[in-house]
Amino acid sequence: MCPQAAPPLESQWLYARLLEIDPAAARVPVCVAFSGGADSTALLGLLAGVPALKGRLRALHIDHGLNPHSRAWARACAQSARALHVPFASRRLSLTRVRGQSLEAQARAGRYALLAQALHPDERLLTAHHLEDQVETLLLQLLRGAGLPGLAAMPARAKLGRGFLLRPLLGVSRAQLLEWVRARGLAHLEDPSNRDEGLDRNYLRHRVLPALLSRWPGAVRTLARTAGHLAEAQRLLDEVAAADVARAADGAALAVSALRALPLPRRRNALRFWISAAAHAVPDARRLEEIAVTLLSARAGANPVVSWGAAQLQRHAGRLILSGARAVAAPYELTWAPGRKSRLTLPQGAGQLELVPAAHGPLDAAALPAQLQVRTRRGGERLRPRPGGPSRTLKSLLQDEAVGLRERAQLPLLFAGEALVAAGDLWVDARWQAGPHSARRARLIWHRGA
Repeated sequence: MCPQAAPPLESQWLYARLLEIDPAAARVPVCVAFSGGADSTALLGLLAGVPALKGRLRALHIDHGLNPHSRAWARACAQSARALHVPFASRRLSLTRVRGQSLEAQARAGRYALLAQALHPDERLLTAHHLEDQVETLLLQLLRGAGLPGLAAMPARAKLGRGFLLRPLLGVSRAQLLEWVRARGLAHLEDPSNRDEGLDRNYLRHRVLPALLSRWPGAVRTLARTAGHLAEAQRLLDEVAAADVARAADGAALAVSALRALPLPRRRNALRFWISAAAHAVPDARRLEEIAVTLLSARAGANPVVSWGAAQLQRHAGRLILSGARAVAAPYELTWAPGRKSRLTLPQGAGQLELVPAAHGPLDAAALPAQLQVRTRRGGERLRPRPGGPSRTLKSLLQDEAVGLRERAQLPLLFAGEALVAAGDLWVDARWQAGPHSARRARLIWHRGA
């Protein structure tokens, strides 16, 4: 819906807008994400004036802990909610800095994660995002080179946790909300970080938008209308993608042949839709192109993998399989003396290794050194699976045998110094394989993790 000038703010208008976005809001619990600022104070105050929401409305505050006064702010929010006769709850966010990611982005992600966790089944979370927020989001996405989903900016309704996120104020200006709060003498907080022009959104708000408005006074509503048009175009693309994915579906996977039959733009569109529908972050443009072209064009016997974030795509047996992060997140290296202790417990739930005597075992136990190093893959490992045969990369062996992603991630490698002895219980290098004159033979057993 393209934003139009909002009528004078009043509770029944807002409730009608809420039901227009989501008719279920007439019967389900409603929760306001309450920061205590003027915008969320206006939203909570307006909703508190709706008789139909009595007993179904509550306020939820997230304390980021980034400001020394944050606990005092949480108490002030509780007082404001109490003055409006609205139940109040607060949760504190513990942030761990991630290198290469802005604190602003981390705080936003953490806030939404906590809000999603706190939602009751079918509860609607309402945020006070307004007209200028929508325009700032559009401009930020443009400057980041985003595609159509990003340029469509913020939807009025989106899935979140066990409920939905609703934004009923996208057509209302910041000035209207501030005027409403001041006219009623409602206390509200001013976060000093909102004046920090080192943050991209604040720079747009305080420098870029005023310059645009001085030249084009109607720029905010015009840009918000553009975001609405882009959102409509994205909905149409989603309908096309849903049909393409349905035709390519092979259980939970997608048929490679069906994807390759699509023109490249539709193929990318279908992949974006499918990955997003599985609740994974959509890969960046480079990785998406790698999936849509390189991975889908690989030879039939190959089982290539593309990974990003917490997701992986593997092509196997003519199917494209989407899965979560690798099972073993961190590398390890252990020392093992199988002569003294025949079993070794592997870290991170990867199971156990056991060396057992076996009359027909493939390992020449007498040739093994007293100590072996056991570690995860690092890349580039090579092994000669047959005496007199060629040396092969471990990667190619795993692909040829269609070893699954989880098993690859957990696979323990045994080394004598820098020489690879065995890859789990899958292959033994020819140098350590038992022959007709071996005095002691053994078998390596990998008891795989859960």
